[in-house]
Amino acid sequence: MDCNEVRPLIDASVDRELSPVDERRVQQHVATCAACQRETEIVRALAGTIRQADYHRAPDVLRARIVAGLPQAAVSSTSKGARGRAWWFPSFEGLRLPVGGGFGAANGRMTIGSGWLTVMIIALCAAVAGVTLTLRRPADTSPFVDELVSSHVRAQLSGRDIDVISTDQHTVKPWFNGRLDYAPPVVDLTAAGFPLAGGRLDYLGHRRVAVLTYRYRKHVIDVYVFPDTDRTSSDSGTGLGTKPDATLVRDGYSMVRWREDGMVWWAITDAAPDALSALETALKARPQPSE
Repeated sequence: MDCNEVRPLIDASVDRELSPVDERRVQQHVATCAACQRETEIVRALAGTIRQADYHRAPDVLRARIVAGLPQAAVSSTSKGARGRAWWFPSFEGLRLPVGGGFGAANGRMTIGSGWLTVMIIALCAAVAGVTLTLRRPADTSPFVDELVSSHVRAQLSGRDIDVISTDQHTVKPWFNGRLDYAPPVVDLTAAGFPLAGGRLDYLGHRRVAVLTYRYRKHVIDVYVFPDTDRTSSDSGTGLGTKPDATLVRDGYSMVRWREDGMVWWAITDAAPDALSALETALKARPQPSE
């Protein structure tokens, strides 16, 4: 490993978040690099200072303001609820509710039990909620797409979105040997504006898959590649029959899928959809990688 590969991992090394293999590789480099040694000491000093920092109790005036605001909020909520009931059930004003519940007549007027009224209200609310959820549900709901988004977000939040850090395709591609039952195509697209950052393994669609990580300006693009012969590549498993090359947007993330050379390709990023279109074009125009 060189300095460019080690520097992003120093924080994780100090916090003991690296795997044993990565930790050993980082320490081997740090032991022979004065610059990375200084960087490591700086990070350790910063971490120690943060751990030793005093905890400050919130001031009493803040607590008093919060407590003072609670009763007013409760009263406001109650009054709003009362007004809402008066508006929603104006026709029930003439109904008298017997204590025992049920239906009956009192003084010539129809009465309805409070128990039945409660059931009716709950049923009505459930029906409204069901209709609302149905209307707001995205048209393209696929467990595979949800799993893809979760995989990408989880990797970014963990800070370990790359297992093999390298811009050299001849380093990344052999790394997958023995870890997968197929050989994913790997190519560096720096000339097209998408430098290769590395790769990792992930679990998607009930199998281990290769993930190639590219950079686009300040954005990360994950490209999932797996054989087209698996059930994970079926239309029902990759977006309810989503048309190839069609761009999807889910939770603020753009996605695109295509099939080529016996592989299914899924790309996802928080960048604009145009970036994925350009990446797809560059990958399709790639030269055949040498073994």
